[in-house]
Amino acid sequence: MNRFALPRFYPILDKEVSDRFKVGLEAAAASILEAGARILQFRHKGSFSRGTVETIERIAALCRDAGALFVVNDRADIALIVGAAVHLGQEDLAPTAARHFVGRQAIIGYSTHNERQLTAAGAEPVDYLALGPIFETASKRNPDSVVGLERLRLWRPLTPRPLVAIGGITRANASSALEAGANSVAVIGDLFPNVRARAKEWIATVG
Repeated sequence: MNRFALPRFYPILDKEVSDRFKVGLEAAAASILEAGARILQFRHKGSFSRGTVETIERIAALCRDAGALFVVNDRADIALIVGAAVHLGQEDLAPTAARHFVGRQAIIGYSTHNERQLTAAGAEPVDYLALGPIFETASKRNPDSVVGLERLRLWRPLTPRPLVAIGGITRANASSALEAGANSVAVIGDLFPNVRARAKEWIATVG
């Protein structure tokens, strides 16, 4: 479907990570966008209270003002409410069902973790795929088996869709993931602690 150009720098604002560094979500989002990010995903694995949804609405407004694509992780319903893209995992609402829910124009991303999932994703109505963890990661509980650069390179031809490398991505290894075939690198923990300066470093590193 490839209806948009996937930026090479794909920041993911994870509530748990942001809380760990004692950085407010809206302040972090504003810093990432001020640095020049063209896409921003919000990820929260806990319960979605009214306050959480209101925070998401404010971040969505920041993204609109900055001309950046806002992506909500897991929750197609909340993505629809705030006019955002949605990124789905293997255990979330199936992409086909999500497409019926959010409509034909919404951007949908989909996580994969192995060759079988990456191949099967070819039949799904999604716009881009994520593959990982590429490296060891501490930002996800019970992570899937590490993919590694060799399998990233080997599996890249399995899909024509834009591909995001995720999991353990740092400024030191990002270029190797891009050289192995990823179109973009997802950055979570390495956004902190100085978010604006770090996001600028990332954009300078990967473009």
